[in-house]
Amino acid sequence: MLILISLMQLVKNETMKRISFCLVLMFLATFECSAQTEPGGSLKAGINAPFLDPDLNVSEWVEKFEVESREIFSCREEIVRKMNLVTGERIADVGTGTGIFVEPFSDAVGPRGWVFALDIVTKFVERVERIAELKSLGNVTAMLSGQDDVRLPPDSIDVAFVCDVYHHFEFPVESLRSIKRALRPGGRLYVIDFERIEGVSRPWTMGHVRAGKPEFKSEIEAAGFQFVEEIAVEGFKENYFLSFVRPKS
Repeated sequence: MLILISLMQLVKNETMKRISFCLVLMFLATFECSAQTEPGGSLKAGINAPFLDPDLNVSEWVEKFEVESREIFSCREEIVRKMNLVTGERIADVGTGTGIFVEPFSDAVGPRGWVFALDIVTKFVERVERIAELKSLGNVTAMLSGQDDVRLPPDSIDVAFVCDVYHHFEFPVESLRSIKRALRPGGRLYVIDFERIEGVSRPWTMGHVRAGKPEFKSEIEAAGFQFVEEIAVEGFKENYFLSFVRPKS
């Protein structure tokens, strides 16, 4: 896998680089995932229905996602800074949405690194592809993921980022398994999601998010990740930021 990444970085034409790399990854991921077990039942059936609507209007979601009143958008620079990304790292933005972290991640990992912008929504993937081309982000590959699988080859990434997306995992056991498989040993997993506290959180959160921080943390640890710390972000009132690592052994 590392050899393939190195070869793709030698391609001079940035558009062809992204296309070639995407095709290689899709082939490898399809081959690897063919042996995986069938997913279990959904823990939040229908939560992704609005995104899977074939008539989805991307502009409407841009207006919802890319506003200063949304904590992760207004705090995005601090979030990226506190992830301590290193030049040359490969990061998967799982559930990239409209791509608000794609450019800062691209800058952080540099030309020797790589950003995999993953989403289950074809129109979001297409939007990120356009962003990467317009901004000449030669180290970004936008890819369509599954609802229970990130579709990345084993040991292909150093970092996985799941931001306001974990509560959208209908099949968290399978999704976490695929993330762990894609992470190299010692790789980092960052999860940002909504605090869900009875009597404190908004009614929207209580109805939309299936569980709170303790439950989600336990699920991730049960999947084989080691909890590292909760990261403080100035400006977070409704969100929390957790750091995990895939153990080396």
